[in-house]
Amino acid sequence: MQVLQVQLAVQADPAEVGRARRWVRSRLLNHGVDPDAPIAETVVLVVSELVTNAVVHTGCPAVLRLCFPLGDFPGAPPDGSAAVSSAGSAVGSSGACANGSPSSSAAPAGGGEVREAATVGPLRVEVADASQVAPAPRHAGADVDATNGRGLELVELLCERWGWYPDGSGKRVWCEISPDARPVDPLATVDWAALAQ
Repeated sequence: MQVLQVQLAVQADPAEVGRARRWVRSRLLNHGVDPDAPIAETVVLVVSELVTNAVVHTGCPAVLRLCFPLGDFPGAPPDGSAAVSSAGSAVGSSGACANGSPSSSAAPAGGGEVREAATVGPLRVEVADASQVAPAPRHAGADVDATNGRGLELVELLCERWGWYPDGSGKRVWCEISPDARPVDPLATVDWAALAQ
């Protein structure tokens, strides 16, 4: 399966979380995903939580990567030899998302970004940072007004799968979001008191 891989360097500044959300929205729109579609809202929320964990809780810069699995699309190189970064420059055939899928996409003739075919599998989000501290899900408890402690719970609830692994001198947290992702609203039905026990 071919994968379009785009990435964004994120500084260790809480203001970068908003920039990451805007960047993700623009990448999804460029990929042909309706900004009001449930998957778009889910991806933006998950990215917000993972980038917040990376830059706020670790105090380290991070790299956000989106990996779009693609079907056949016009202009794709037959050998899958190149990937286009968010800036439109070739990443190279050695680039791969952590699931081992090769990264590939069409380099646009005349520059600019490529508008790709529809996603055919789960979208993968990865956030790599320089901290070796493992992500630890915390439980905010029954306080529905709590503003901290639910990030990884949200990721677990909204994603098909998620995990992390050591990556060089730091770590990489990843998750996969189905093309038919649930809307963000399922939190209204979560029994937070039961989760706190």
